[in-house]
Amino acid sequence: MMYAVALSAEDDFDGWRVAARALASAGVAVGEISWRVAGGSGDLLGAGSALPEGGSPFPVPRAFLTLAETAICHSDPERFALLYALLLRIHAVPRALEDEADPLVRRVEGMAKAVRRDIHNMHAFVRFREVEEVGGARFVAWFEPEHHIVRAASGFFARRFATMRWSILTPELSVHWDGEALTEGPGASRADAPEGDPVEAVWKTYYASIFNPARLKVDAMLKEMPKKYWKNMPETALVGQLVAGAQNREARMVETSRTQIGSNALAAWQAVREEARGCTRCPLFECATQTVFGEGPVTAPLMFVGEQPGDQEDLAGKPFIGPAGQLFDRALGEAGIDRSQAYVTNAVKHFKFERRGKRRIHSKPDAGEIEACRWWIEQERAILRPTLTVALGATAARSLFHKAVTISATRGRPHPMPEGGEAWVTVHPSFLLRVRDDREAEYARFVADLVRVKERLAELA
Repeated sequence: MMYAVALSAEDDFDGWRVAARALASAGVAVGEISWRVAGGSGDLLGAGSALPEGGSPFPVPRAFLTLAETAICHSDPERFALLYALLLRIHAVPRALEDEADPLVRRVEGMAKAVRRDIHNMHAFVRFREVEEVGGARFVAWFEPEHHIVRAASGFFARRFATMRWSILTPELSVHWDGEALTEGPGASRADAPEGDPVEAVWKTYYASIFNPARLKVDAMLKEMPKKYWKNMPETALVGQLVAGAQNREARMVETSRTQIGSNALAAWQAVREEARGCTRCPLFECATQTVFGEGPVTAPLMFVGEQPGDQEDLAGKPFIGPAGQLFDRALGEAGIDRSQAYVTNAVKHFKFERRGKRRIHSKPDAGEIEACRWWIEQERAILRPTLTVALGATAARSLFHKAVTISATRGRPHPMPEGGEAWVTVHPSFLLRVRDDREAEYARFVADLVRVKERLAELA
């Protein structure tokens, strides 16, 4: 028997999940299923077939569901069948997903990676233009995704631009935010989006001023910012002439005094720090005493990123001054690193805590709070352009890499960053205060990590 499954949309994960569970439980083979999207060009038979009943349910690893929810947004028409084939594989071999050499696992992982990359591009390369409407100003942007990621990516804009009325137009569908709810509309064309607004002249001036020819790698730039997105962004109209004059400008930059460069960076940093004082991007500001911004030279080649301020940091408004900060200073001294020559900050700028009597006990930031605060880390890194950025703990690593990682899997080696420089990962000093077994050995390993960072910094210099 042939089963025809009609999904409601190209990214209908819930529909695929329900159908796949029923079909897999009944032992239906991959070749006995036709996956279609309702209303699509392949939807010739209308509604799908009735799903089989009475099968034997089986457990599915959460890791597979997370992978499938991402990969299903890929534009490959075979994605539904590939995911179903992988589901059957997991049914037969529960740990099949751990076999990274398996061609099917690698293909699905590659699809998910491409989707995540496309979501990143949408977050990074959407540019809004202001248009006047009867109800007030609305900000409109045009974007051409490679995959079906608009719904998956739109929540980011609702959180970041919660007080704006905006629309993002794409060929497949459009999303609109009225300040309270997201709605969807039909796809649009490039002609439906506005061409520009007066703010773009200011933005172009800013972009030209921060363009750094000394760090210019054209191939890397095209990989991170493909030309297909250039027409959507005002600053990329300048890229050609900036690249053409890069060598001459680099020579002039070398001749420019470090004092002047530091002065410009300091002014930008002070402006961002002042803006961060009024940050309300997540609810943590409601209970914290104040925003705790980073500190250190804005020309520092070395940046340390911790998790969040603690009780003492929240009261003083300075990072890493509590017990963990004192241990951090001690380890830096033993590693031969001068803290006054490094920039120290946190992934989350407000203190998250639980009250126990009169005490305020540290509480770990969640993914949404890390995402909301990533804006400030990105501004700090854009101003400092550090050669090395050291993530102290898993929260800091998640903020830098835009995904959850483990310390054991990433520790002790360089991780090239898309915007330039390298990231290194080690434990947070507070971990050393909590560990009970082999504390001295763990501390020695932490110091060794810092020594390697210092050596790597000298190599890159």
